[in-house]
Amino acid sequence: MSKPIVAIVGRPNVGKSTLFNALAGENISIVKDTPGVTRDRIYADVNWLDYNFTLIDTGGIEPESSDVILSQMRDQAQIAIDTADVIVFLTDVRQGLVDSDSKVADMLRRSKKPILLVVNKVDSFQKLMPDVYEFYNLGIGDPIPISASSRLGIGDMLDEIIKYFPNKDSEEEEDDRPKIAIVGKPNVGKSSIINKLIGENRVIVSDIAGTTRDAIDTNVRYSGRDYVFIDTAGLRRKSKIKEELERYSIIRTVTAVERADVVVIVIDAVEGVTEQDAKIAGIAHERGKGIIIAVNKWDAIEKNDKTIYEYTNKIRMILAYMPYAELIFLSAVTGQRLPKLFELIDMVIQNQNLRIATGVVNEILTEAVALQQPPSDRGRRLKLYYITQVAVKPPTFVIFVNDKELMHFSYTRYLENKIREAFGFKGTALKFLIRERKA
Repeated sequence: MSKPIVAIVGRPNVGKSTLFNALAGENISIVKDTPGVTRDRIYADVNWLDYNFTLIDTGGIEPESSDVILSQMRDQAQIAIDTADVIVFLTDVRQGLVDSDSKVADMLRRSKKPILLVVNKVDSFQKLMPDVYEFYNLGIGDPIPISASSRLGIGDMLDEIIKYFPNKDSEEEEDDRPKIAIVGKPNVGKSSIINKLIGENRVIVSDIAGTTRDAIDTNVRYSGRDYVFIDTAGLRRKSKIKEELERYSIIRTVTAVERADVVVIVIDAVEGVTEQDAKIAGIAHERGKGIIIAVNKWDAIEKNDKTIYEYTNKIRMILAYMPYAELIFLSAVTGQRLPKLFELIDMVIQNQNLRIATGVVNEILTEAVALQQPPSDRGRRLKLYYITQVAVKPPTFVIFVNDKELMHFSYTRYLENKIREAFGFKGTALKFLIRERKA
């Protein structure tokens, strides 16, 4: 099941970034007293009482503003509202209830999403509670008083948020169709690939970058199996003027990746791998998804017998942190190699769900340790006692050792390579958890 998405929205300067940072546990958003300083919508993974969710920080909403940046931030916030499962509507007790709050409340009411009205900057519940009651006038439920900077009332607010999440015990029947997110910069041919797969122009395709406005789910049947393809608005390169308008596409990518089993990162063969492509790939890698890199417009490249090798090497070099990703060169226009995409998707899904018996994986560990001594520090040597696989999607292994501090990242990478040599795991990340056990 994909993680729920919680968006913090409200007018500029009510403390959204401070609250976001308090929940994310690190200073990710820039916090300044100038209204509208959170230009970047940023996301973070949050855990509360064993519930995991993705938190989105948004630019402030000024409903009537003609200021370009503020109106663009309003657009971003609208995207956040559309993609969120729960909305935290943040207001400011010091400024009191203002006209803009009522307008934002109207905008949120139309979303038909669960809304939590949170009143920030309540540094003393005793003194300021009478001012909190004023917010009942918005007509969207009981105001929850908090102070993001002093970390007051945040636990109560989180308790209310998770009430809207699906019950873990009574989850409805899971849709077992493989979900494939098609992500990438605008105009690399994501929609064209889906259109070719379903044989109809379901997704609007135009030469104007970014014509796909929303993530669209499309059911595709191939060889008797159903797949759900999630198309997204692509990430665009930053430029001074467009920068604000275009940031929201990151959250689209994050939400699509969150829901997907396999992520197909579409790269333009003519342009090559860009910084934006690397950023998108990083999002999928962090979340442990199955990854296929599809180089589109391959028909537009002049080729000789070395082209494909040179291209592969360049991609592998830029995306060196994910050597497991599968690579395919295709053309949405001619349909070249598109059927092969389904074969790769099936293989990656199989690898994501692969379970290795504990006895077998421990044999690999013993052999790996015999071939290369574990690291030591000041006379203390790392001892590896035991390894076991505890989860799939992505395959996750727990390694029991004598001292976590001695388990160097490079040795974990070495063990990962040994496991991959033995079992493949092509197209999927592997996750390793290191636990200490006293001998």
